[in-house]
Amino acid sequence: MIAHHAIEITLTRPATNCELHRARRVVALASNNDHTQLLTLQRAKTPGRALRVLRHRLDAVLPIDVLTTHYPDRQDCVLLNFALSHTDRTAIRQAAAVRGQRPRDFLRQSVTDAVARHQEERARHLATQMEGLLAQHTPEELLFCAASTLLNHHNRLPSGKSSSTPS
Repeated sequence: MIAHHAIEITLTRPATNCELHRARRVVALASNNDHTQLLTLQRAKTPGRALRVLRHRLDAVLPIDVLTTHYPDRQDCVLLNFALSHTDRTAIRQAAAVRGQRPRDFLRQSVTDAVARHQEERARHLATQMEGLLAQHTPEELLFCAASTLLNHHNRLPSGKSSSTPS
């Protein structure tokens, strides 16, 4: 069965109006306000095939950094498609061979480990910031401030205006 797959396109730099115009002649695209991320639907049998087809269609038109499936698959994985140089592919093959893995499995594990390390680093940084704040404020003050900030942030529209109506 052929389905439509939502694909996010992350660009290496903002696309020019001319580039977007040419790309929109190839596929329908939605763009964020700074033209660095796009979203489209690609018809294909599998998400991986959708990424490959889209890369083939748009690579010469846009400065693509990475293509990503918008929704996780049944294994809760998001697929990535990025171009690698010959040197990069060779290095990945060699590193995978040292570990006795297929290059795709080596790359998958390397990316998964890097994301986990990044998340742990962010959590440690946040904990350090919280400890600093707790040295100057009570837990109650910190909790109240965090709740107020989160509620205000949630009620803001992208333009910076509040979603609440004026009294």
